[in-house]
Amino acid sequence: MSHRDVVFPAGRQALYESNRYSPAIRSNGFLFVSGQVGSREDGSPEPDFETQVRRAFDNLNAVLAAAGCTFDDVIDVTVFLVDPETNFEKAWAIVPEYWGQAPHPTLTPAAHCASRVQGLPASGRHYPRTLA
Repeated sequence: MSHRDVVFPAGRQALYESNRYSPAIRSNGFLFVSGQVGSREDGSPEPDFETQVRRAFDNLNAVLAAAGCTFDDVIDVTVFLVDPETNFEKAWAIVPEYWGQAPHPTLTPAAHCASRVQGLPASGRHYPRTLA
């Protein structure tokens, strides 16, 4: 069996423990990162969509940094969007601030189902999930 190492970003361990999941697991040279919502430091929802997208990527970068990685190490991203017809272009305008230079990671954009997917926070409208 492989060794699994939990990675916590600074200052948010209690938030993850209270929600009973790990922000990232390092195993066999890979880093499996949970989807990151654009929540505030205390875990409360960010109401402004563009700020929420930036916070989601900031939260993602904090997890990556805690693992000794950067976004340059990311090889795959799945982005869940609520109301993609309204929000995709807004989110996509922010992505270059975080993705850096090519080659870019692979991407799977996924719309959030009309009936909530169990386990995704209702307050979030943008959830990047990555593999590094």
